[in-house]
Amino acid sequence: MISVKDKIFVAGHNGLVGRAIVRRLKKDGYKNILTAERKQLDLVDQKKVFKFLKTEKPKFIFLAAAKVGGIYSNTKYKAEYIYQNISIQSNIIHGAYLAGVKDLIFLGSSCVYPRASKQPMKENYLLNGYLEETNDAYAIAKILGIKMCESYNKQYNTNYKTLLPSNIFGPNDNYHELNSHFLAALIKKIHLIKKKELGKLILWGNGMAKRELLYVDDMADACIYFMKKQFKESYINIGTGKDLTIEQYAKKILKIILPRNQIKISFDTTKPNGMPRKILDIKLASKYGWKAKTNIDMAIKKTYISFLSEKSLNK
Repeated sequence: MISVKDKIFVAGHNGLVGRAIVRRLKKDGYKNILTAERKQLDLVDQKKVFKFLKTEKPKFIFLAAAKVGGIYSNTKYKAEYIYQNISIQSNIIHGAYLAGVKDLIFLGSSCVYPRASKQPMKENYLLNGYLEETNDAYAIAKILGIKMCESYNKQYNTNYKTLLPSNIFGPNDNYHELNSHFLAALIKKIHLIKKKELGKLILWGNGMAKRELLYVDDMADACIYFMKKQFKESYINIGTGKDLTIEQYAKKILKIILPRNQIKISFDTTKPNGMPRKILDIKLASKYGWKAKTNIDMAIKKTYISFLSEKSLNK
């Protein structure tokens, strides 16, 4: 059992999920939260990671560090995605074992499931088919992380588990037009239309691809919940069990940012759609008593308010 005094290392504390985990740990009274800035600790550097973990000896690790992005970034920088993510995961998981850390939660992704998976996607669909080509390098790295945790549990009797979230969004997201996930990119585009810096809203693909979204504070809630929970499975889906098309999400954001304007949505069908549908089967998480709490409209409003306050994003 993890107490509020135990040292908890959050790898990737400056990222979208890592920040939310730190916020939630502090809110819940955890006093000994360990983080490391990139200039202090490059997680791709194996020697430095091993030394850091042996010196600090945390009781628990949240492995939230990763190179992430949208379709464009995943397609253009495949080598970086596979190398950096495998390196980060391997260094922290093996370094944790060498340092005697018994408990760890690795953050995976719903993209590990095959492109042609039945929907909703169940945990046992993993490795049952071909991956979506636009993010296969990232997905393969995440699958290796899952299997690494499983293997260490079997051979070394560790308790390294994986949570597989749907598409995460929220405060402190990356809003780059090309390298971000779709919802953050939509918020940025529609905000620029509001400021009259962008003329029209163009969606990649036909807008019909369906996605399940998860607010980042709900993901942090799941992380803390399952940190305290004993479960036998190697990995668990974390989501809401609800999805919409990309076009429907765009219309929701338009109502929030430009409620009185009728903006026509155009589609660039020369760009990829990605997987036709991605929604997780969340029965296992529900069986253990966890459920997402944040309404999607409220979550988008909170994200936009945060976007407005993040000065660097409005340049």
